[in-house]
Amino acid sequence: MSRDTIIDTPARIRTRTAILKAAVSVLSQNQAAPLGEIADAAGVARSTLHRYFPERTDLIDAMRQFADDEITVATARARPEDGPAAEALIRLCHEYFDLWDSLTWLYLDSLKECGDASSFDDQLDPNVSRLIERGHLDGTIDRAVPNAWIQHLLWALLYTAWEYARLGSSKHEALTLMLDSLRRLIAPAGNPGQTFPSHT
Repeated sequence: MSRDTIIDTPARIRTRTAILKAAVSVLSQNQAAPLGEIADAAGVARSTLHRYFPERTDLIDAMRQFADDEITVATARARPEDGPAAEALIRLCHEYFDLWDSLTWLYLDSLKECGDASSFDDQLDPNVSRLIERGHLDGTIDRAVPNAWIQHLLWALLYTAWEYARLGSSKHEALTLMLDSLRRLIAPAGNPGQTFPSHT
């Protein structure tokens, strides 16, 4: 084995994860934040951060993979293919509630990548789109409400819930209000009182 080979020990994995979590948190609030601020948030020296990520671009690339992995895991936990689509969408929104930093940073990063050329449809998540389409077909999501409208309101509801919690509400209350609002939004016409199992 080469002396230059780096072995991912549990301690290294923990440190790397702490740096990535701190980076996502800091840069979701300020994309221009210096690496020193990220190191401070991670509780490591700046020299340590540079050992893991020599350049800012290395850190950004790793953050994209880290955030994508978090969303992939959250989506799998929501079991989007199980049961009625409306219930699956509620579960997915519940899982996304805990991913404020990752979702915000990925959104800001995508805007930077796409620039002004980004269209309304470019901002839609294909996995969520497929889930809403399935709900239109199985009748658990109102067919009169367009896919894009539901998806953009879903992100707006998530942002509102995060802000509500940040301003002093409990996370439980913010999550409950968000999911109740989503249930009312997607309920088929003539059945506004449909209920889904609680996930709060």
